Order: sequence, then structure tokens, then C-alpha cells
Amino acid sequence: MKIEEIVGKLLKEKNLTVACAESCTGGLLTSRLTDIPGSSDYVKGAVVSYSNEIKLSIVGVKEETLKNFGAVSEQTALEMSCGVRKVLKTSVGVGITGIAGPGGGSNEKPVGLVYISVSGSGGDKVQKFNFSGSRTEIKFQSSESALKMLENYLKYAVKLPISIG
Repeated sequence: MKIEEIVGKLLKEKNLTVACAESCTGGLLTSRLTDIPGSSDYVKGAVVSYSNEIKLSIVGVKEETLKNFGAVSEQTALEMSCGVRKVLKTSVGVGITGIAGPGGGSNEKPVGLVYISVSGSGGDKVQKFNFSGSRTEIKFQSSESALKMLENYLKYAVKLPISIG
């Protein structure tokens, strides 16, 4: 069984909904989630917040967060997952921000640096990743890691079948 199917099954079993705010993955996570028949039962929507303008105006990332920590940071990923959850009124929110390359990296924030956050009633979880490979490979690794984080979150952090929105 694919991880997308496992996550979908867990969301259905727990009567939960999910929304994603994706930057470096460009919607790949949401695409993978919606590849599963019946996903409209649990995927409410997504925002591809590729620009800082969209992170600020739609997803709810604070201007001071972007100024102090940057678009690729633990803080921004967390505000993305919390913000998209609030805006789209879902049980769980996922935020992904990073540098897929091949350009855009620096010594401080190299290509392949990705932060992923999952937020919901079970609390907030943020993880830092350092992927390698082509742009396509980094995007895939990011979506795969987000699915694994979401699976673990649904298995271990969310105990009760609750629904918001």
C-alpha cells in the first residue's frame, strides 16, 4: 500500500480533514494525496504559497517571521501549517518550505534544506531535512517526508476521532 493510501485511510478512520501550504514542492504533496480515490472526503484544499506575498496574505505567515528567520525556516513552516489549517478550517495542516535548487542556496541555507510542519489537535511538529539530488528529487523527497510525518502524526499524536470544519 502506498503511503498516500495509508495516510488517507488514517484520515478517514479518524474523521479528520487536511490542508497543505506548499512552497518548494509546488503542490506535489497535495497532488499525491488527491491521487487516491475518495480523497475528497479528507483533503479540503491547499495553497501553493511559493511567494512571500502569498505566505503573508493568504496563509498567515507573519511579516516579522519572514524578516527575522526567512521564508525557509522552522518558524515559517510552523506558521504555514497553522495558517492553512485555520484558513481552510481543517483538522490538520501541513506546511512545507525549502530550497529545491539548483539555485537559491547559500552557505547558511543550502539547496536541499527543507522544513516540514504538521499542526493539529495533537500539537505542532516541525522537522528540518537536508536532501540532495536534482530539483525533482528534492521535491519528491520533501513530499515523501511530509507524508511520513503526517502518517506518524495521525498514528501517535491524534488519539481521538475529532473533526474541525
